[in-house]
Amino acid sequence: MHNRLQTDIPPGPLHSKWDNYRFNSRLINPTNKKKYKIIVIGTGLAGASAAASLAELGYNIQSFCLQDSPRRAHSIAAQGGINAAKNYANDGDSIQRLFYDTIKGGDFRSREANVYRLAQISNQIIDHCAAQGIPFAREYGGHLATRSFGGAQVARTFYARGQTGQQLLLGAYGAMMRQVAEGRVQIHPRTEILDIVVVDGRAVGVISRNLIDGRLERHAADAVIVASGGYGNVYCLSTNAMSSNVTAAWRAYKRGAAFANPCFVQIHPTCIPVHGKHQSKLTLMSESLRNDGRVWVPKKAGDPRPPEQIPEDERDYFLEVRYPAFGNLVPRDVASRNAKEQCDNGKGVGDSGLAVYLDLSDAIRRQGEEEIFRKYSNLFEMYEKITGDNPLRTPMRIYPAVHYTMGGLWVDYGLMTTLPGLFALGEANFSDHGANRLGASSMMQGLADGYFVIPATIAPYLADIQPGRINSDHPQFAVCEHEARDKTARLLAIKGRRTVDDFHRRLGNILWNKCGMSRNEHDLRRALEEIPRLRQEFWQNVIVPGSGNTLNQSLERAGRVADFMELSELMVHDALERRESCGCHFREESQTADNEALRDDEHYAHVTAWEYQGPESKPVSRREALDFENVKLSQRNYK
Repeated sequence: MHNRLQTDIPPGPLHSKWDNYRFNSRLINPTNKKKYKIIVIGTGLAGASAAASLAELGYNIQSFCLQDSPRRAHSIAAQGGINAAKNYANDGDSIQRLFYDTIKGGDFRSREANVYRLAQISNQIIDHCAAQGIPFAREYGGHLATRSFGGAQVARTFYARGQTGQQLLLGAYGAMMRQVAEGRVQIHPRTEILDIVVVDGRAVGVISRNLIDGRLERHAADAVIVASGGYGNVYCLSTNAMSSNVTAAWRAYKRGAAFANPCFVQIHPTCIPVHGKHQSKLTLMSESLRNDGRVWVPKKAGDPRPPEQIPEDERDYFLEVRYPAFGNLVPRDVASRNAKEQCDNGKGVGDSGLAVYLDLSDAIRRQGEEEIFRKYSNLFEMYEKITGDNPLRTPMRIYPAVHYTMGGLWVDYGLMTTLPGLFALGEANFSDHGANRLGASSMMQGLADGYFVIPATIAPYLADIQPGRINSDHPQFAVCEHEARDKTARLLAIKGRRTVDDFHRRLGNILWNKCGMSRNEHDLRRALEEIPRLRQEFWQNVIVPGSGNTLNQSLERAGRVADFMELSELMVHDALERRESCGCHFREESQTADNEALRDDEHYAHVTAWEYQGPESKPVSRREALDFENVKLSQRNYK
């Protein structure tokens, strides 16, 4: 492992760093590219676009996904849109403004060089996807349409109704399948990565498990890319797909890749509230609804009347009152904290009191029911199926929930982790979003990393190594396979009395209550006592029926929850060390006089990257100082 965090940020002015990096990087000629093999873990927007782009260049790609088809990756659930600085609306947007909004939205806890590159590439993404035939919404005259999103005062978000993630993923999937037909991509569906194989300090392959028959397999490569998404399911209740997990990234961490800012977790303000104690996941309602919806609660605490019986002068449009410049389009963390505050003060609505209204009635009166339904029809249909209410007739009820994770594997400017040969893309890395991701930027980052960044940044690494120098017969593959098999055997041998889901739910409750939207020193220290006890009980009393030689979803979940148990402790260590409020992470000891988040730039303007020290030792933290040369550090103000 590197002793220092070497960011590899190129010299020069911010606007020319990416060009300088590419010009000064070593290249591989087209004939030699076909000699290299690259493993890509995950087939979401980052993984599928990376596999397609690298194969198009001539590399041989091994692609792995949990699902029965790559097109079922969780990126398909992304709804609202994708940002780009095209300025089609002629409302003052630019690459510089997108860069600044993203830096500010992340509460000045992201790396300038990476974020500026993201803003630069954003325009290429739209051109590329439009050329693929992605059915973006269009204006009457045929031009691509845009809409506003939280944290911006310009309309820069391109969208395909509420199905943007699905359409973009199908585009990346189609590009990848073209390479499958060409023989340059081999897909391994229904396959889970159980370990990263490291030889001589370099990532050289993986150990995988076939989820259908339980077979463990060895796969060697010249480089490994982790694009397996985020770890929001550590909270049990989140907007993530049930299969979303941290296992591949966690294995990378335990093999030498630093894990950065693990406590940075996004809370999304527009989710359907919890409706039962045995609920397994939460459903997201796109942030795009805040374009036309107004958020409010009754002015009187405990008001039992249905919303249509509460007159206008008895409604508290709290976001519009408190943040007049942005109104309902404040960033997600600001909207989430304010919604929680209203509910904590007794103004929450619904049976649980843990919800606020998102009301589209004003927009319906202005634009007509048909136009509003055209914009959000699939969201309305999904909401009505879950709640039984029609949003065209009665206001939606929403409440914040765990959504995206800004923490992840630490990467340098070229997206390589501290483990040489291991790269991390999309939500699996930490790099672009700081302490809070602006809406419509996850798809932007995933496609930027996959289509445009990794094809340029992997070549300098590969150019320095001999292709195929390590194969799966190397003794380290046997060692890793044995360790993976042993862990499976341990889980199956426990024969306890509590289910995996029970342990997962209890872990999620600890994290949500003590390391969620609001945190304090006392609760975090309590969590560091409770999590190890729960983990010990898990390994003594969990029940995993069935065997390891067949399809066994209980075994799959047990392995993932075991990893969540370890990750959660690291998250709390990280939250405890960061004694400031920033982004989604409200540290109760650090707030302004009017209860806004109070950053501490003197002590915490850095990335915290954690290095694994073994199962019995506390991880070691290292810091990457965040130097802001092009933006002025200031307390965020959306008023």
